[in-house]
Amino acid sequence: MKYFGTTCLLILLTACGGGDLTPTRDGGGSGDAAADAAGRDGGGGGGDGGGGGDTGTPPACGSITATVRDFHASHPDMEAFLGSLTGIVEPDLGSDGLPVYAHPGPTAVTSGPEAFDQWYRDVDGVNMRFTVALPLTEGPAGVFTYDNPNFFPLDGMGFGEEIDGHNFHFTTEIHTRFVYRGGEVFTFRGDDDVFLFVNNHLALDLGGVHGPEEGTVDFDAMASELGITPGLAYKLDIFHAERHTSMSNFRMETSIDCFLLE
Repeated sequence: MKYFGTTCLLILLTACGGGDLTPTRDGGGSGDAAADAAGRDGGGGGGDGGGGGDTGTPPACGSITATVRDFHASHPDMEAFLGSLTGIVEPDLGSDGLPVYAHPGPTAVTSGPEAFDQWYRDVDGVNMRFTVALPLTEGPAGVFTYDNPNFFPLDGMGFGEEIDGHNFHFTTEIHTRFVYRGGEVFTFRGDDDVFLFVNNHLALDLGGVHGPEEGTVDFDAMASELGITPGLAYKLDIFHAERHTSMSNFRMETSIDCFLLE
C-alpha cells in the first residue's frame, strides 16, 4: 500500500503453535489449483458452502503454513494501482477453493480477470511458489498472534527483484481449519488486499492497495451468514496480496484456541 510514500501491510490473526519463517521452494513448477484444493480437503474436510461441518481431526497445534508466490513488478496488478475497493471477489469460493473474480473486466484497482486469476495459481514465468511457516505466539492467555513488521519472506529469493533491499510483489495463501466452539473473534488490520473466507463464505473483505485498514470477524454474530454451528470444524482460508512498495507489516490475532493441521 502507498502511505505517505510508503507501502504498508499490517494483519492481525490468532492461533497456536510455533515455527519459523524460512521459505521453502515448492517443487513441481506450475500446479493445478483444483488438484491442490482436492488434496487439502481429501479425507473429510471442514464445512462446505451448504453449511456442513465435521468434528475435525484431533487438534494439532502448530505454525500456520502459507503459500507465497513471487511476481515481477511488471505484472499488470503490481505497482499500478492505489485505492481501497470491496467486492473484487465473489462472496463464495470457487469449486477449486480459490477466490472468484467478480467483474468482467478491470476495476479501479485491478486490471481484469486474467491477471487476477494468476494471483493464487502457479503460472510458469509469471510467478514462483514457496512455502513459509508462520510462528504463532500466545499472550495474553487465549490470544495467539503472528506479528512481523517486516514481512518480506522472499528476500533474496524468487525473481530477485529487490527494491530498497526487499522483494515486494507477492501473494500469500493460507488454508486451515478450526473447531468453532463459540465466542471466537478474528481481527485483521492491514493491507494490501485481504480476503478471508470461513466455510467457503467471504467473512472479511479488505480489497485494494491501501493504508492500514481493520476488520473483525465475530463468529457468533456471523454464524448464520457463514453457516457454522458450535462444535463442528470448518475451513478458514486467507488470501493476501502485497502489491506496492515500500513497507510490509503482517500481524494476525485471534481467540481461536487451535487451528487444525491440514
